[in-house]
Amino acid sequence: MANNILSMNKIRQLLRLYDRGASKMTISQYVGVSRTTVRKYIIAIESSGCSTKEIDELSDSDLDTLFGSIISKPVSLSKRMQTLQHYFPKIEKELKRTGMTRILLWEDYISEFPNGYQYTQFCQHFRTWQSKMNPTMHRTHKVGDKLFVDFAGEKLSYADRDTGEVHEVEVFVAILGASQLTYVEAVPSQQKEDFIIACENTMHYIGGVPAAFVPDNLKAAVTKSHRYEPTLNQSFEDFASHYDTCVLPARAYKPRDKALVEGAVRIAYTRIYVPIRKQVYHSLPELNAAILVLLEKHNDQLMKGRIYSRRMQFEEIERKELKPLPLQRFEQKQQFYVKVNKDSHVLLGPDRHYYSVPVRLLGKKVKIMYSVSTVEIFFKFERVAVHPRNKTAHGFTTNTSHLTSIHRYSAERSAQTLLKRASAMHEHVHDLIKGIAESHRHDDQKTRLCEAILGLEKKYGGTRLAAACRRVSEYGIDSKLFKTIDTILEQNLEDQRENLFANEMPMPSHQNIRGEEYYK
Repeated sequence: MANNILSMNKIRQLLRLYDRGASKMTISQYVGVSRTTVRKYIIAIESSGCSTKEIDELSDSDLDTLFGSIISKPVSLSKRMQTLQHYFPKIEKELKRTGMTRILLWEDYISEFPNGYQYTQFCQHFRTWQSKMNPTMHRTHKVGDKLFVDFAGEKLSYADRDTGEVHEVEVFVAILGASQLTYVEAVPSQQKEDFIIACENTMHYIGGVPAAFVPDNLKAAVTKSHRYEPTLNQSFEDFASHYDTCVLPARAYKPRDKALVEGAVRIAYTRIYVPIRKQVYHSLPELNAAILVLLEKHNDQLMKGRIYSRRMQFEEIERKELKPLPLQRFEQKQQFYVKVNKDSHVLLGPDRHYYSVPVRLLGKKVKIMYSVSTVEIFFKFERVAVHPRNKTAHGFTTNTSHLTSIHRYSAERSAQTLLKRASAMHEHVHDLIKGIAESHRHDDQKTRLCEAILGLEKKYGGTRLAAACRRVSEYGIDSKLFKTIDTILEQNLEDQRENLFANEMPMPSHQNIRGEEYYK
């Protein structure tokens, strides 16, 4: 009765029983309140100066005013409780320290005040005090709306199988607001590359895209925190844009903004960390495979006080509200500025590989943006070149359209281009050039010889060159092939059958010579 006003119905029952002369015990049992409460109400009735009948005829409002004064009297705290409540601010402050627990603080309290409260009452009174000092609001999360992400404070590790070296890894935790479906993954670091990959893996695990990501103010997500307009990391913002979602960073120093993921981390310590640390793993994939098994068990386990699990709730109410995943995964991009070299190429520093840009940009400063598969080059917000990424050190990737006409011809010159050019002239020219290309000469020798022969077209025409190639092919390919063709064309011998390399003498007349008719 000291903390709660009785209902008007019970007060009127108490009045009538008291008017009939019932004992305090009888009234207590009938009304369902303690004898102390009955006694306090009887004292209030007797001190009011009114009869029980007059009091019973009062309205509910007047009756509440009459007996409300009993409740409004301040309750005096015992000296032991006053001492404990003075201790609570220190407890609240100390609990923010890593590794500090309530039982450690209770042990300090009981050693200082041996007659103090035991641990159960200590925790109960602290929770009551904390709820009054820091009231919280229950928030109902919309399905498919927010995915809370964070890193756990404690790390996991794996040991290299060959060297035995122990590698510590960060643990990424994510949880959906409505269904509380949880995802946990070990990653090499908290850098933006690993953070973005973990966020992406989360969406592929849940099979969809939430309306918003709610990260903490870590540098991988937020460059500069602000209550209303935080500055996001450019790569993470591009990632969110690729998946058609948005980023709503938690307010700095407001842990309740991400209370769900904080709770998920605490549960992970119990259900994942403890079993994981009982075994030794030899690689990050092996460690994550073990985490995934425990994670599935956690998501399939019935939630406390409920008849459904996180997985059941997710499949029933949240999966269909998530946006579909895009066809392609996000490719993270890095960027930096560099000056174009004199050979119309720029150097991608991490790979030590060179990429071409248009020759008009010689000596200009350009921006390189590169991902796992692509290298893009920009000049004044215009993309001037795009290449597939090549990690061959000191190699060159060249788009011939970026070069001058002379350099372009030199770059495009090959056995295939020369054969194509010869085919356009005549099959006799093609056959000769093909023979040269298949010979055992040095590549440069073959290229120069083919270019020299094909160059004769400008001087003598394609028809005469084809005839000369047909004529010279009868003698095979020798070291003086070009000189031979040039001599044939210069002396107009391409249509004659005479052998240029034999001094033919007239056939003598002799009776022993049978003649050509003999062999027919």
